[in-house]
Amino acid sequence: MIDYTLYVITDNILSQGREHAEVARAAIQGGATVIQFRDKALGSRALLETAGEIKALCKQAGIPFIANDRLDIALAVDADGLHLGQEDLPAAIARKFLGKGKILGVSATNLDEALQAEAEGADYLGVGPIFATGTKPDAAPPMGVEELREVVERVSMPVVAIGGIGHGNVSQVIAAGADGVAVISAVVSAPDIAAATAELLARIRVARGGR
Repeated sequence: MIDYTLYVITDNILSQGREHAEVARAAIQGGATVIQFRDKALGSRALLETAGEIKALCKQAGIPFIANDRLDIALAVDADGLHLGQEDLPAAIARKFLGKGKILGVSATNLDEALQAEAEGADYLGVGPIFATGTKPDAAPPMGVEELREVVERVSMPVVAIGGIGHGNVSQVIAAGADGVAVISAVVSAPDIAAATAELLARIRVARGGR
């Protein structure tokens, strides 16, 4: 069973110049339970090389490595899974190539998208943005914790909340029933990524009543 508690997405711009692998290594040290590698600018060769580095770090740590968007990269490095946005390949098609043994995540900005992703064979949902976020300029309007709660109640798969989540509001997301939180700037932009990850993980556990 996958532990989606703290799902860290790498970024080498918000990370103050630190490369993806360095970000991933520090987040793993801090207790991240899943790492997703995302970069919209790198060419295919650089993506492949970096994905391989992060996959190795995750394998050593015993946590899942998820590739973002690129099915070819996920297959090439034997990633543990793939995450797709609403503008990417349909989940049903990606599943045919990935096979049943890999993790398939899909982003959803509302209940209808969540239900469709479930019907198409997704293993988990990335739901949001929950709060306003500057990380993704083209993000949908914030959905808030009540709509998140509705998604959690209506689907039968793990829900990972994303968007504007940080140390100050993560407890609201957990209270709404999310199985985990996905973050970028909350830890990646911190001077000490490992410490920021550990602190966020501690707050999640407090919100869960110590679990």
